[in-house]
Amino acid sequence: MTRIFLDHICRIENYFAAGGMVMFPLMIVSVLMWALIINRLFFFRRLYRKDMSRKKASEYVKAGEFPDAGKYSGAIVLLVTGFLQRRSGRTEVDRFIMDETVIVMISSLDRYLMLIGVLAAVAPLLGLLGTVTGMIATFDIISIFGTGNAKAMAGGISEALITTQTGLLVAIPGLYMSNFLNSRAESLKQRISSVGIYLRQHV
Repeated sequence: MTRIFLDHICRIENYFAAGGMVMFPLMIVSVLMWALIINRLFFFRRLYRKDMSRKKASEYVKAGEFPDAGKYSGAIVLLVTGFLQRRSGRTEVDRFIMDETVIVMISSLDRYLMLIGVLAAVAPLLGLLGTVTGMIATFDIISIFGTGNAKAMAGGISEALITTQTGLLVAIPGLYMSNFLNSRAESLKQRISSVGIYLRQHV
């Protein structure tokens, strides 16, 4: 088992070495992108779980009672809790507070989503940069040794192909997850906005 693990580590090291310098920024982009994706997945999952209906939310708002944290934990619960923490007791002011609470919650849904999209778009560009540097290395070898030294040329061609492949491997799932997270965020925005409008009438 240990030998198999060491073989895999050795293959990964050889893969990165063959890809050249561009592989390191690609690795950083990939790790950062997936860390943010996982963060947003858990965040959105928490907003969908153990949520309450708008009718139940209006009952808590009318009574001025905080929802039971052990029973509820969704987006509507955060909306009701955020409003009750800041309410003034005056109807007109409380309606503005409800609107502000909705805006704050909606803006929090967009956090990191743009950065995830940017990182996913940067990955294939870094792969293209690796392709260019690999081909430059190949042409340098051709200018010195000619086309007869296939082994010397293979290093530059390998760098060009590996970086392109890695850039696409990072970008394709990253773009898919970016679109998925954006759709989840839009769905939650619509839900929070509609419940906010409903609760505003019961303040």
